[in-house]
Amino acid sequence: MQRKARVKSKAPAAERGTARVPALVTLADIERARDVLADHIIDTKFEYSRTLSDMIGAGIWLKFENLQFTGSFKERGALNRLNALSAAERRRGVITMSAGNHAQGVAYHAARLAIPATIVMPEPTPTIKVENTRQLGARVVLEGPTLEEAAAHAHRLAAEQKLTFVHPYDDALVIAGQGTMALEMLKAEPDIDVIVVPIGGGGLISGIAVAAKALKPSIRIIGVQAALYPSMYNRIKEASLPMRGDSLAEGIAVKSPGEITSRHVRELVDDIVLVAESDIERALSLLLAIEKTVVEGAGAAALAAVMADPQRFAGQRVALTLCGGNIDTRLLASVLTRGLARDGRLSQLSIDIPDRPGQLARVSSVVGGEGANIVEVYHQRVFTVLPAKGAELHVVIETRDRDHLRRVLESLERAGYAVEVKGAAVAR
Repeated sequence: MQRKARVKSKAPAAERGTARVPALVTLADIERARDVLADHIIDTKFEYSRTLSDMIGAGIWLKFENLQFTGSFKERGALNRLNALSAAERRRGVITMSAGNHAQGVAYHAARLAIPATIVMPEPTPTIKVENTRQLGARVVLEGPTLEEAAAHAHRLAAEQKLTFVHPYDDALVIAGQGTMALEMLKAEPDIDVIVVPIGGGGLISGIAVAAKALKPSIRIIGVQAALYPSMYNRIKEASLPMRGDSLAEGIAVKSPGEITSRHVRELVDDIVLVAESDIERALSLLLAIEKTVVEGAGAAALAAVMADPQRFAGQRVALTLCGGNIDTRLLASVLTRGLARDGRLSQLSIDIPDRPGQLARVSSVVGGEGANIVEVYHQRVFTVLPAKGAELHVVIETRDRDHLRRVLESLERAGYAVEVKGAAVAR
């Protein structure tokens, strides 16, 4: 068996072969981590999706890391790092910064090992992740608008209180722990051609790439970043794309990738692609509708990349890592509702009507006659350009699909109403 296969390094010559360049994690490191994690981490299911495979034109396998106890793969690296602490370090405790998933992994396993844990989280972290972390026994400190500000505060507290800092991704033991996922995937399906992995700081893709390339040198590793936060993409491709905004995939919205992880990505990852927010939303909705599984934005990024460019993966055996499932329930509801609107199943109509009795009943009769359902209705009489004897009727309706919506609109127009669709684009 070949131990490791590497693509040609893009690092400047001055950086290679010097003492300052961090050593790559090895397959042996990941195999040791597998032994540490045994009986404490779920070997999550890795299953073929017939429906997604038919939609994309490739064989699609899904690694359900959203089914770990804390809802993400982060438990793997956290436990491997905590296990390596000395007795004195365990007594003093640990600290980390995290947008949520690493926090929960550290909190859960620290509590299990009786290690005091402090977690510094950015202030915009979803409530579900903050509360889950507290419930797992950690002390939570909210600091700063971004992960970078939270990290700076965590480092200050670590120095003041003599706590061991557990980095969420730029740590060899953390990377080795994350790499155990690849051991499981290739043991279950050794014929996989490509693994698609979300990238935030780079810990997951680093570990997966080390293990997968060592076990199967021909395998390709494709990284995925949200287009709003192309930090690793910029570093590896020497680009300068902007980083800004609120991404649905906040778990991978990292402005500064790790130094150790960047080295692994340069050496072992075949390409990095960027995905739009709309693609992440669609992938998240599809995973719930088709696979009946809840993922967060970062957990949907791999499927989003494949769906955005299906020709690239056509006819291949593709593994997708569903890396986390900790999504705020209100955000999930919003994403699903927006998906219904995009599919023409939920639409807001603005209908010009005469302001006289019976018009609402008449509109309802037309809509109901086509088998559609009215969800919400209200009149607008003041803030409108219609004549004083007219009104705007705003209705939200449920339809089966775009064709059904089109039939409803045609029936309303035949009844003499001018209709504008506010909530969905319809080819007329």
